[in-house]
Amino acid sequence: MSETPVDAEEVEHVAELARVDLADDEVDAFTTQFAEILEYFEALDEVPEIESEPELVNVMRADEVAEGLDQEAALRNAAETEDGFFKGPRVS
Repeated sequence: MSETPVDAEEVEHVAELARVDLADDEVDAFTTQFAEILEYFEALDEVPEIESEPELVNVMRADEVAEGLDQEAALRNAAETEDGFFKGPRVS
């Protein structure tokens, strides 16, 4: 890597935007790390493109209107009920 794609000034600018205070050694570390990250992105440019458009298919079923449960049937298997409603454990 001959020329660093990120310099300390850019790292300090990003840190200022993020409202992060960095020590000088941290700026140097982030400058190196950002450069390495950008190298990984450059490697993605070498991945060959494929021209494939898969056929899109709707995998959802059609909506169907169905009869719902009445209150008595809905509450039939409840562990506890109160005044026609499900009753759960106290949380506080």
